Amino acid sequence: MTNTQFLNWIICPKPNPQASVRLFCFPYAGGSSLIFRPWRDYLPATVELCPIEIPGRGTQMKSPPFTQLEPLVKAIASAIQPYLDKPFAFFGHSMGGLVSFELTRLLRKQYGISPNYLFVSGRHAPQVPNSNPPIHNLPEQEFLEELRRLNGTPKSVLENHELMQLFLPILRADFAVLETYVYADEAPLNCPITVYGGLQDQEVSYNQLQAWQEQTSNSFSLHMLPGDHFFVHSSQKQLLEIISRTIYGVA
Repeated sequence: MTNTQFLNWIICPKPNPQASVRLFCFPYAGGSSLIFRPWRDYLPATVELCPIEIPGRGTQMKSPPFTQLEPLVKAIASAIQPYLDKPFAFFGHSMGGLVSFELTRLLRKQYGISPNYLFVSGRHAPQVPNSNPPIHNLPEQEFLEELRRLNGTPKSVLENHELMQLFLPILRADFAVLETYVYADEAPLNCPITVYGGLQDQEVSYNQLQAWQEQTSNSFSLHMLPGDHFFVHSSQKQLLEIISRTIYGVA
């Protein structure tokens, strides 16, 4: 793999070769590596922030987006495997939480390695069935209404027709990734799992978050923070304080 390919997939806003741990971050549906850029100023100096750029956005804008989870996870595994040569952790919000979980399982199976920590945010445990009807194939107007209800796309973007024509294929692809996912039973992970939820999140319940405990044979913790499904922005400071305290054991 060339360095260019690596740079397309993994965006390190503040490269730090001396860091003792890498934190790979996975965005929510429609999100890009940019949502994690502000984190670089709040993490310990010993942590190298490495957001993942999923095809269809950012530096991978010209690459077609994935519509299924398995090939997406396999592509990410190939891209990051050479950079797992020091302790690392995964953080994923919503769709990113599911991606990071399945990536952890694939790395265990394929390379015999695992993250020191798996941080999952705003995503129900994978073995919990999705109770919402699929939306990725809805007619445009109905799909836009669902996006408004989820409250993750800024109103200014939703009302900009030209901008939405660029975003819609990416959002549809991301929702297809989530809605075509089929969970398969495997042994629990051996890395600790820390889960975060929004106190006002109407999409994911406390019990659905707590169910992540079944996915690890190691330690588990659950933190509820103020905010709706996108508390990852509104409660960013509290979230990063907990991540920093947890990861400091390997940083």
